[in-house]
Amino acid sequence: MNDFRFSRRGWLKTMALATTPVLLGTLPAWSTAAAAGKTPALTAAEIAAVEAAMGKKGTYVEAQATHTTPLPRNDLKITIKGEPVPIPFGFGGWVAIKHTLDGKSAMLMSDTVLLQEEVNPLMSAALAQGLEIGAVHNHFFYEEPRIFYMHIHGMGSPAELARKFAAALKDSKLLPANQPRPSAGATADQPGNNATPAAGPPTGKELFDLPALDKLIGYQGVVNGPTYKYTVGRADLQSIMMGTEMTAAIGLNSWAAFAGKQADSHIAGDIAMLEHEVNPVIKALRAHNLEVVAVHNHMLFDQPRMMFLHYYGRGPAQQLASGFRAALDQLGKAKPGDKDGMKH
Repeated sequence: MNDFRFSRRGWLKTMALATTPVLLGTLPAWSTAAAAGKTPALTAAEIAAVEAAMGKKGTYVEAQATHTTPLPRNDLKITIKGEPVPIPFGFGGWVAIKHTLDGKSAMLMSDTVLLQEEVNPLMSAALAQGLEIGAVHNHFFYEEPRIFYMHIHGMGSPAELARKFAAALKDSKLLPANQPRPSAGATADQPGNNATPAAGPPTGKELFDLPALDKLIGYQGVVNGPTYKYTVGRADLQSIMMGTEMTAAIGLNSWAAFAGKQADSHIAGDIAMLEHEVNPVIKALRAHNLEVVAVHNHMLFDQPRMMFLHYYGRGPAQQLASGFRAALDQLGKAKPGDKDGMKH
């Protein structure tokens, strides 16, 4: 049986020694962790324990050995500039769990969608459970009610982490048991759902020209109710946080969600960047008239250091998609000290 007595303090001591050559400029910061190999899979028993604690079925991405539970705020009605937008547009939180690379522990990472008055009560509840706060920030401008996003993380066994997280949420609308049931249209197009959808409001399939958007962006998106969303990982790098490989399924991704309709669409999303990519991405987005609404961290102690940029736009879907594609084109391209950027 694995020993889950993995402490953040111990990890920090280990990394202080491991990164000494980095400070001397002789070794990439993530090379030691990268050599540890592939993340061990979660067992069926571990997944069952997580889902029992959360009171909800999740999704297990086998290729990334990550289990994710969606936490949409279906109790809220959100408007942007006075116009209603669907919850899947960017108001669905999540919690993900995966093993560390050495298999001796596991990490929980989450993104929680909160009203302003909910931030500090959940923060205190999470801390009381031995979990930690990685970030608190906005993802949008112009939304009503005002929404904030809090990233919570922790280390331990998968079952222990799920129990602690559920306990932290017990008085919150985030807990699945405290949420109203979503409408049929919001879930009918999720992978693994083979039910015949009932007649209802149009979904992203009818609202957008999916083949045209896919061709422009170079990826295939996923329909979720009236929205269409792309999620793109960082295959060009390996990011390690506290001995855990951070991949798309646990939050290291760039995404774009479309709401509205093809001729008159909203876009919102996030770009996962290395520090030297931040300003090239900003330039690309602004050149396509997309608004930058936040630049910040999501994680602590990650190597290499990752930054995240949230953006918003309004207009024809094809035009907005070209802005997202232009931002993606800046990733994995420039290097620190390139002539187009400032030298530090």
